[in-house]
Amino acid sequence: MLEELDIRNLGPIREATIAPAAGMTAITGETGAGKSMLLSAIRLVSGGAAESSRVSAGADEAWAQAIFALSDDAVASEHSGDTNDAGSGDADSGFTGAAAAVAKAHDAGVDPEDGELFLSRTVRASGRSRAVLGGKSVPRSVLGAIAGELVTIHGQTDQLKIAASSRQREFLDRVAGDEAELAAYRKAWDALAAMDERLERLRSQESSARQQADYLRESIDRINRIDPQPGEDEELKARRERIENAADIAQGVGSALGALDASQVDVDAADGASAVELINHAVTSLRAIRVGGTFAEQADRLESINADLGDVVFALSQELGDEGSVEDLDQINGRIHELGDLTRRWGPTLADVLAWRDKAAFDLEDLDASPEKVAELESERQTLYDAALAAADVLSAARVAAAADLGARVTEELGSLAMLGASLEVRVTPRDKADDPLGPYGRDDIAFLFTPFEGSPQLPMGKSASGGELSRLMLALELVAADTRGGADQTFIFDEVDAGVGGKAAVELGKRLARLARSAQVIVVTHLAQVASWADAQFVVTKEPPDADDDDLGVVTTIAEVNGETRVHEIARMLSGSESEASLDHARELLSDSRLTLPLAGAGAAVD
Repeated sequence: MLEELDIRNLGPIREATIAPAAGMTAITGETGAGKSMLLSAIRLVSGGAAESSRVSAGADEAWAQAIFALSDDAVASEHSGDTNDAGSGDADSGFTGAAAAVAKAHDAGVDPEDGELFLSRTVRASGRSRAVLGGKSVPRSVLGAIAGELVTIHGQTDQLKIAASSRQREFLDRVAGDEAELAAYRKAWDALAAMDERLERLRSQESSARQQADYLRESIDRINRIDPQPGEDEELKARRERIENAADIAQGVGSALGALDASQVDVDAADGASAVELINHAVTSLRAIRVGGTFAEQADRLESINADLGDVVFALSQELGDEGSVEDLDQINGRIHELGDLTRRWGPTLADVLAWRDKAAFDLEDLDASPEKVAELESERQTLYDAALAAADVLSAARVAAAADLGARVTEELGSLAMLGASLEVRVTPRDKADDPLGPYGRDDIAFLFTPFEGSPQLPMGKSASGGELSRLMLALELVAADTRGGADQTFIFDEVDAGVGGKAAVELGKRLARLARSAQVIVVTHLAQVASWADAQFVVTKEPPDADDDDLGVVTTIAEVNGETRVHEIARMLSGSESEASLDHARELLSDSRLTLPLAGAGAAVD
C-alpha cells in the first residue's frame, strides 16, 4: 500500500506530506484548490511524462516521492528462488501485485528496505527529469513498471487503458483465477512458437545459408570418405621415410649383424669371428681359470653383455626385409596427400579435422532445409499445435464461465451506483479457425461491451461513457474482482467517480468504495460529503493567498489531514457550503451513519 506521498514544489504545492490510511482515504477541497496535483505526483513517480511547467514558480525543480509498504509475503517472494531464472518482473514470472513489484525492483538492482520501496522523481525547470528507485537512478520506465503493479488510477485520462483488449483480458483472467490453465497453455504455446521459429528459419534461408549447408554437407562427406584416424599421418610419414632409405637401412643393418652375429646374415659363415662368438670365447677362457674371484665376476659381466647383444641382434634381424616396395611407397604418399589436404582445410591436426566434422554435422541440422527435414519438423509442429489448441480450449472454458458471472455481477453493482439501466457484457469469442487462432494468451478475443443506459447500443468500453461513468464502472469491476479473488494487494485511486452523482446514490457510492477498502487501499478524490464520510482518513486541499512578503510565489496550496471537529466542519462545508449549526449537525449525523454499518478498515464487519 501507499504509506506516504511527499511533494515539493509541484504546481501550487510548495511542500506536502500525505500518509493515507490503510483502508479508504478521501481527498477533498474546493474546486480549483489543486487536488489534481496529488494525481500528478502519483503519475510522476509512476514514470509519467515530466512537464517543466508543473514546477512551482521561482523553484529550480519539483520533487515527488512515494513510499510503498509491502506485505511479508511479497518481500519473501524475493528470496523464494532466483527471480531471474523465473523471468521475474515480466508477464511470465508468475508474480502479481506487490510480489511482481519486488521482482521487478530486484531485476533493477534494488531490494526492499525494511519492507518498503521508495520511488521518487525530480523534474527540473529546465525540463530534464531523474527517476530514482531506492536511492538508485533508474530509467523512468522502471518506475512505471513497478508502480503499475502497486497503483491503479481510475481517472479521466486513465480509463482509456481499460479500452485495450489486452487489459480486458488481464482483468478477466484475474477474476477467473485461471493461473494454472494459463500457465499450461503458455508452456504449450512457447514450445509451438519455438518450432514455428525454427521452421521459418529453414523456409526463409537466404542463398548464403543454403550455400553454407551445401558446403558443410560436402565437407562432411569428404572427410567421411577419407576416414582419417588420429595420428595416422605421422605413422605414414615414418613408414615412408623407411622405404625411401631402404638401401641404407639394409646395408647398415646387414653390416651390424655381420659384426655382431654373422650367422644372422650368412648361414654358411660358421667360422666367422663375430662379436657374439668372440665374447663367448672370452667367457669360456675365463671360466677355464680355476681361481675364483675377479675372473668369475668378469665372466658373469661378459655373459650379461652377450645377452644384451642377443637382444640387439634379434631386434635388428626383424628389421631386415621390412622396408616395403615401391608400390607401398606410392600408396603411402597418396594417403599422406589426402590427409594433408584435410589438415590444411580443417586442421592443423587430424584430431582437429574430426572435431570440426562433428560440429559441422550438428550445425547442418539447423541449416538443412531439405524437403525431408522440413516434413519431419512440420509433423512435430502439428503435434505441438494440437497440444496447444487443447490447452487453449481449457483456458477458454474458464474464461467463458468467469465472463458470464462478471458481467451479471457488475451490472447488478451499477444499479446501486446511480446507473440504472446500465449493463456490462463480457464477451469471449474464439478466433476464426480459418486463420491461426492461437496467440500468446490463448485463442480468445475478449471484449467488454458497456451499455450506459437502457436503450443505448452496446459499445466497446471507453467509447460509451463519460469519465464519471467509467470511474463508477471501474469501481464495480474492482468490487467484483475483490469479492471473487480477495485482496488485490494494491492501491486504487479514483478521480471523478462521483461526477453526476448525488443523494442516496452518493451514499451507495461511498459505501462501495469503503467495501473495496476492506481488501485494498482506496484513495478517492471527491467533492461529495456522502462519499468522504465513509473514509478512514480525510485530507483537505486548501488554496491560500500569497504571503505579503513574497507575493511572487502566487497562490499556495496546502494539504492537511482533518480529524474530530475539524473533519465535521469540512463535511459541513461540503454539504452546504457553510458551517451553520444545522449543517454541522447534519455532518455529524452523516459521519455517524457511515460508521454504523462499516467500522474502520480491518475491523472485519459486514457492509449493508
